[in-house]
Amino acid sequence: MQSAVHWALLGLVIERPSYGYELAHRFEHAYAGMLHLSGVSYVYTALDTLQRRGMIEELAGTRAGRQPKPSYRATVEGVRSYQQRLTAQIQEDLRRSRLFARQLAADTRLEFRPSDNYFEALSCQDTAVELSGQLKVVGVSLMKISNDLRWMNSGPLAGLGEISLPALQPGSSIMPGKVNPVVPEAVTMIAAQVIGNDATITIAGQSGNFQLNVMLPVIAYNLLQSLELLDIASRNLADHALAGLTVNQARLEAALARNPILVTALNPIIGYEKGAAIAKKAYAEGRPILQVAAEMTDLSVEELRRLLDPLDLTAGGIKGGGSAG
Repeated sequence: MQSAVHWALLGLVIERPSYGYELAHRFEHAYAGMLHLSGVSYVYTALDTLQRRGMIEELAGTRAGRQPKPSYRATVEGVRSYQQRLTAQIQEDLRRSRLFARQLAADTRLEFRPSDNYFEALSCQDTAVELSGQLKVVGVSLMKISNDLRWMNSGPLAGLGEISLPALQPGSSIMPGKVNPVVPEAVTMIAAQVIGNDATITIAGQSGNFQLNVMLPVIAYNLLQSLELLDIASRNLADHALAGLTVNQARLEAALARNPILVTALNPIIGYEKGAAIAKKAYAEGRPILQVAAEMTDLSVEELRRLLDPLDLTAGGIKGGGSAG
């Protein structure tokens, strides 16, 4: 709004000096509580335009044979006075903004500082858009974690069943004993909402015109909602899901023992073809890799346990060397 009014007043100051300055003077008093940062630009522009048209020289009586018009003299002097008052106001505003930022930083223990460019900050909502994008990253991460928990908790028969989440409420009126992962499910919905909020804020941020953005309410609403929802989601996921989950160690060990990928550790010792044969036989018969490898190679059980240790395999590298029958 300020930008539009400033440019309108600029036109009046140049075309109808006395009337334009009077309106500018009234505007200053009517909006005394608002920042005048954008206002100073229209005052400077007014003076520059007056100079280009030769009005200042005319006012000073420097053009031969012509007397300055009192209305023009009053206009330029008034605009210059307004410029000086605005400059003083801006300097005071800058001082106050620095004091405010320091006090806010002390109260919150967070880093706050005035914008490096007030015109840029007034003309866009990039800070809010960037913050929303960072909140979206948190939402995406929480959704990924929640979906992994849901998969690992799935079962008990047809699913993975690697972990058990706390049973917080009955899962189904027609399936007795069913336990739903209600907290991860709620978190995924929150994450979806935050992602949608970010899309809204993105559209709102790019919909501003000059120094006016009529979508500020929806930016604020969605930004505050995302912050509140992520706070709720993070606390509940930590307190009511992660803190109480248990690992189904026996099921994990049984599935890992039959995993054909373990044979990869034997390839440098027994060769690729024999390793592939062991993997296929173990998978077809539903037996542990170690058991089948003990039958099909000359390696001892102790040596196989050392070579096929899953924890040791996570360190990477190639083990062994040579060959065995």
